[in-house]
Amino acid sequence: MTHADKAEALFNDGYNCAQAVLLAFEDVTGIGRETAARLSSSFGGGLGRMREVCGAVSGAAMVLGLVKGYSDPKDAEAKRLHYHGVQDFCARFKEQNGSIICRELLSGTEVKAGRDPEARTREYYKKRPCPQIVRNAADILEEMLKN
Repeated sequence: MTHADKAEALFNDGYNCAQAVLLAFEDVTGIGRETAARLSSSFGGGLGRMREVCGAVSGAAMVLGLVKGYSDPKDAEAKRLHYHGVQDFCARFKEQNGSIICRELLSGTEVKAGRDPEARTREYYKKRPCPQIVRNAADILEEMLKN
């Protein structure tokens, strides 16, 4: 099973987009499932359902941080290289999906307004591009991590 397959399955199991991507790479990041799920839980729905940066993008950024991130605040070169990697991911994601912003990715999709998450029903999954979006994020991320 590929990371993209895992991400889609996790989303379809009820995890949000950020959780689905981060959890799909648990074999690469080395952090446990519960910690990863909690860490990424705030980023679903474009950050707490505010429809800002797509959760799949945020989840991918977390994976990049865990695998290729920097920890020394004085290491300017490591910081520069890491930010370039995140920007490269975002550019590729945007090229393939049209945006990195949740509300733009959901444009034309009937989405209930409000602060509360929608119930995960058959209709929810049928109308959303999210399963394909998490697959795409995982594919891009997997390719980047191989290089």
